[in-house]
Amino acid sequence: MSSQSTRPTFDPHDPLGIDDLLSPEQVAMRESVRALCRDHVTPYVGEWFEKGEMPTVRELARELGKLGVLGMHLDGYGCAGMSAVDYGVACEELEACDSGLRSLVSVQGSLAMFALWRWGSEEQKQQWLPHMAAGEAIGCFGLTEPDQGSDPSSMRTHARRDGDDWVLNGRKMWITNGTVASVAIVWAQTEDGVRGFVVPTDTPGFSAPEIKQKLSLRASVTSELVLDDVRLPADAVFPEVTGLKGPLSCLNEARYGIVWGSNGAARSCLESALSYTKEREQFGKPIAGFQLTQSKIADMAVRVHNGRLLALHLGNRKDAGTLLPQQVSFGKLDNVRGALEVARTARTMLGANGISLEYPVIRHMTNLESVLTYEGTSEMHALTIGQAMTGIPAFRG
Repeated sequence: MSSQSTRPTFDPHDPLGIDDLLSPEQVAMRESVRALCRDHVTPYVGEWFEKGEMPTVRELARELGKLGVLGMHLDGYGCAGMSAVDYGVACEELEACDSGLRSLVSVQGSLAMFALWRWGSEEQKQQWLPHMAAGEAIGCFGLTEPDQGSDPSSMRTHARRDGDDWVLNGRKMWITNGTVASVAIVWAQTEDGVRGFVVPTDTPGFSAPEIKQKLSLRASVTSELVLDDVRLPADAVFPEVTGLKGPLSCLNEARYGIVWGSNGAARSCLESALSYTKEREQFGKPIAGFQLTQSKIADMAVRVHNGRLLALHLGNRKDAGTLLPQQVSFGKLDNVRGALEVARTARTMLGANGISLEYPVIRHMTNLESVLTYEGTSEMHALTIGQAMTGIPAFRG
């Protein structure tokens, strides 16, 4: 029996002792990502958010490349070849800083790079992946359209053959990294079904105007992709994959990162609320000493750290090769919804200061409104789980 002196002490930042389940290497990697955020993003992200810009996105990409987090869960081609849990831990730290930063990494690694790694030809992989892993080239992923989101099978962007070439026409919308990308992975209808194309962004007919007037993910580059008679060589198409299997496999990778990342945003809100309420005094004592405040803190802590356990469980399943898409939907639905609840509660606990960019809470809260609906709305994930539970599809009447 252990003695009283050897028992662990309760850590408010890790109340369930989940860090004990991480390897020393994972903890060290987390600290490296946290340091990058502290040095290159945290001091400036409030101002970027207020101005609606991420002016150092290319420099950030290179710093992230040096750290090895771009495509870090992929093997070869300059990628780090780390585990799914490693990647999740990094996503948690990135989004604890800002959802826009995690989106930059997620779109680069889990969408654009994963599409190339999983479905590209050897020539396509060799041409792009090493540069993308180093942050020297930024990628984007063109699937969502102005009128097609949850139902990508109805996309209007199309590609037709013209001799040995392909000619693409269409529009994509809400594309992270589009304006600063060197390469776009564009999904289009063809006579053979949906296919993926590797589109260098300097190709004539391609443009990516940045979307302005956003009130969420403001410290992130969000774009429209415009394809007007974009002519590509025959080898620009992914050689084997046809249909929605290609893009949906990539979305599943991105959703996995969101399970971890959204919980990082929630953790940041909890830590802000805990720190603030211990310092803010009303009626002669810190507001953390009042029962209602402590009840809120307890509920938030349970939500955040249950979310960590869920993310870690799904990460272990992914590393074991047993993670199912429906389980990713489970995690994305619950952790994002829970993170938004935590952010909203934290906002109230900070009172008027809760709407100030001096604190991260309002920024996380508005960002999570986007995270709730991108990579599959909460309704679509609920229906995915519902179909898995009942065996009855409800997507169409």
